[in-house]
Amino acid sequence: MKSLTEHLWFEVPKRRGFVNITDTVAQLVRKSGVQEGLALVNAMHITASVFINDAESGLLQDYEDWLEELAPHEPTSHYRHNRTGEDNADAHLKRQIMGREVVVAITKGQLDFGPWEQIFYGEFDGRRRKRVLVKILGE
Repeated sequence: MKSLTEHLWFEVPKRRGFVNITDTVAQLVRKSGVQEGLALVNAMHITASVFINDAESGLLQDYEDWLEELAPHEPTSHYRHNRTGEDNADAHLKRQIMGREVVVAITKGQLDFGPWEQIFYGEFDGRRRKRVLVKILGE
């Protein structure tokens, strides 16, 4: 069995943002030499997410708006977690909704997606360096 472990680092300059990481993960699959297997991609920080969806700008803005309605950043005093000196309780909730990781099948040496699927890093409490783990396993 072959395996490859890589860490991707992100520093999103705004509080929230989405980064399409599909091409980077595909390059790592090629680097691994795995022809049949799985790629695990997961956020290693509790206020960030990895998810799969369509790379359409209107949809990404819809996510931004929807998440802010579900868990608004302000008023920060609304959240018990923020009594610890943090101001990011909303980011924890947004991450819970969007998820921690994705697993994508590798078939014939390529990520095996459905139509329009892309991998995204979602940042909900940016302006600092955060890590994503990519673990590729297979033959």
